[in-house]
Amino acid sequence: MNENMRLPEGVLAVIERLNAAGYEAYAVGGCVRNFLLGLTPKDYDVTTSAKPEQTKAALSDFRTLDTGIKYGTITVISDGMPIEVTTYRVDGEYTDNRRPDSVAFTTRLAEDLRRRDFTINAMAYNPKTGFVDIFGGREDLKKGIIRAIGDPDERFNEDGLRILRALRFASCYGLHIEPHTAGSIHRKRQLLENIAGERIAAELNKLLCGECAGVLREYYDVISVFLPEFANCRGFEQHTKYHDRDVLEHILATVAAIEPEVHLRLTMLLHDIGKPLYFTMGADGAGHFKGHAKGSMVIAESLLKRLKYSTAISERVLKLIETHDIIIENREPLIKRYLNRYGEEMFMDMIKVHIADDMGKAPSCRERIKMYGECRKTAEKIIAGRECFSLKQLAVNGRDITALGYKGKAVGEKLQYLLELVTDGKCENNKEALLAVLAGE
Repeated sequence: MNENMRLPEGVLAVIERLNAAGYEAYAVGGCVRNFLLGLTPKDYDVTTSAKPEQTKAALSDFRTLDTGIKYGTITVISDGMPIEVTTYRVDGEYTDNRRPDSVAFTTRLAEDLRRRDFTINAMAYNPKTGFVDIFGGREDLKKGIIRAIGDPDERFNEDGLRILRALRFASCYGLHIEPHTAGSIHRKRQLLENIAGERIAAELNKLLCGECAGVLREYYDVISVFLPEFANCRGFEQHTKYHDRDVLEHILATVAAIEPEVHLRLTMLLHDIGKPLYFTMGADGAGHFKGHAKGSMVIAESLLKRLKYSTAISERVLKLIETHDIIIENREPLIKRYLNRYGEEMFMDMIKVHIADDMGKAPSCRERIKMYGECRKTAEKIIAGRECFSLKQLAVNGRDITALGYKGKAVGEKLQYLLELVTDGKCENNKEALLAVLAGE
């Protein structure tokens, strides 16, 4: 691993200014970890021996914000970038399993690093002194493991969200959680019940957009704390020729098969969550799940509300779940109707969901995947050619229909009728031709 970490000018300026004032200062935490993983850090945190008022005095010509002054944190704007600068500290008791009730400032870097969650997040760097790694974080990165500092039960008791952070790191960085820490995660999973929904969602989103299938499988009991229906899917055999996996394994395969965007990964995580509740066995011994799409949507709606997802994300995910098993065929008039009904972006997402869903089925049932690809090409051709598939593209409007003597509800009905003629290829999208159709009735 690299011996020298290249820091942005803004971060260097803060560290050098604090050093010049007689204080220690180091880049710390995630930025050091990501650099050692060969990734470009997005955010930078600095830890310092200076107390908050001393930090502000040393950086008096920088813009500063008291974003977490109670915990010793000041945000400094340096070279246009926000940098959180926090005083070395020792945390007091954690009675809410989330934040310390109090903090005590210290002058020792080692004490500050000791309060952190995992060894890979407890490394610091200063250009003059190099890396400070007293808990073996670099070695753990080489081994590809996540390990709690000290007693993992204590670390998770302090902050239950660390449980999901460990899972997120495993998913996003391709790491494994070492057995002692993993065992504690399973034992302490109920601590997640004390964590605010939006904080769980923030970690879940990142987790899902990594290589998450293996993590979700191994820690399904942890995920089930805030998604209890998830547990019902494990080992639930589907008894159909279309599926060679149980419900949980099908879900995990579909999550892995779709691109890592939050709304798409959430859709696949939840699209079949209701299947165990909608299972019936036919006389022929085949399983059926009539109504499961609607049922999964209801469960997903409750979950998304509990986790405080935005209306925009929720509506998008719920619509994709609701439509994940509708029949889509590659016929141009039908594709135009899909585009009209769902919109361009939603329909393209529906295609992605259908493909991922089939990727999670038995190999013999994946023949439609190629057809869905052709549907996408047809839709792209229609959009690129600006072909008519919506009322706003129709060559006539409500005023034109009203001028022919139609009123009220009849105006909309006639516009819809003309749109169907155009999308079915029975009439050109031409004003004269369309009005002539109505005139000839």
